Amino acid sequence: MSAGAEDVPDLVIRSRRVVLPGGEGPAVVAVRGGRIVGVHAHDAEPDAVERVDLGDVALLPGLVDTHVHVNEPGRTHWEGFASATRAAAAGGVTTIVDMPLNSLPPTVNADALAVKRRAADGQCAVDVAFWGGAVPGNAGDLRALHEAGVRGFKCFLSPSGVDEFPPLDADGLRAAMVEIASFDGLLVVHAEDPALLADPGGPGYPEFLGSRPGEAERRAVEQVAALAGETGVRAHILHVSSALCLEPLAKARREGVRLTAETCPHYLTLTAEEVPEGATQFKCCPPIRSSANRDELWRGLADGVLGCVVSDHSPSTPDLKVPDFAAAWGGISSLQLGLTAVWTEAARRGHDLGDVVRWMAGNPAELAGLRGKGAIAVGADADLVAFDPDAVHTVDVSALHHRNPVTPYHGRTLVGEVRTTWLRGRAVGREPRGALL
Repeated sequence: MSAGAEDVPDLVIRSRRVVLPGGEGPAVVAVRGGRIVGVHAHDAEPDAVERVDLGDVALLPGLVDTHVHVNEPGRTHWEGFASATRAAAAGGVTTIVDMPLNSLPPTVNADALAVKRRAADGQCAVDVAFWGGAVPGNAGDLRALHEAGVRGFKCFLSPSGVDEFPPLDADGLRAAMVEIASFDGLLVVHAEDPALLADPGGPGYPEFLGSRPGEAERRAVEQVAALAGETGVRAHILHVSSALCLEPLAKARREGVRLTAETCPHYLTLTAEEVPEGATQFKCCPPIRSSANRDELWRGLADGVLGCVVSDHSPSTPDLKVPDFAAAWGGISSLQLGLTAVWTEAARRGHDLGDVVRWMAGNPAELAGLRGKGAIAVGADADLVAFDPDAVHTVDVSALHHRNPVTPYHGRTLVGEVRTTWLRGRAVGREPRGALL
């Protein structure tokens, strides 16, 4: 043994399909002290305490999901840190960023963030970071939240669905942007123009879809782009469901506005045409749209107009998903399934694992300023996923780890399977070892 014992890697993982920032290929990844300390040729034989040979099973960086509603404290019966982070790990997600609403209290000041962190402490199977909230009247609280460690600030332009997290009007949006720009923070926006939304005209999915037209998203994106250009704030559009948003997003980028955008697995894999009658597990806001619209979203990803694919995991208890599309809670439970759902459709459309990793790991980590996450590179956290891209499985909701057995993916055949998830070089098991970032 040529190196001192203290220099020997704790873990060496070999695979013929390692997804690196420069592309996919055979390699050996060495880990020591929770970080990646070497990326070597496939035939290298570095000393190690533990060796894993994955063969043709791919090695990916742990995914970073920047859009998760954990709901604890206050609505832990909907979801909680223990169940959500177990689901994340099972789906190859090693870092989540928790949204500020649906918990009680919402994370709209530093005291509420402290409450949230106490609730999460000691429960998490993966690493957890937090968004703050921008609501009417709390512009004076945003800097303190930023200094307390939130990754940015979530706001709504239309009603959020919970009274304790109201939307911003035009003046409130501008005030939040000016304040956040003053410390170079990030504003993430649920962008639907409330003037174009309506109550559904009936109980079915077509009526619900018609009540939230794509033009409402487009108009809100145009408003955010204009104000972001004026104020210089960094802004990000959440869960783009309508392809009508792509043109104003691309225009903003050409004009140098600091505006990025994401979409979600359900908008890339599910379509309005396939929603069964009464299947309210498909309801989310903004809604799942047509097959033709889905094709356009994929083009937006390929063109880089949409940069991130994240879950918007927004669960509830089954009793809130009834009786029909007009009244049911709007939210999709998919935290554990995002990677396989996206890979199934991405592979069919000619994309490779490198594309999926960029959308679901690297770009979300960059968005949230999570250094050391989202890539297999020397110095990065050893958050890694063994992923069999050829395995086929049928989703059984009873086998999922999130708290309530509701998901539109039940019974759907997906391609790809997470075999092992490592957090800082240790396989995720029953012991909660996730850190609060």
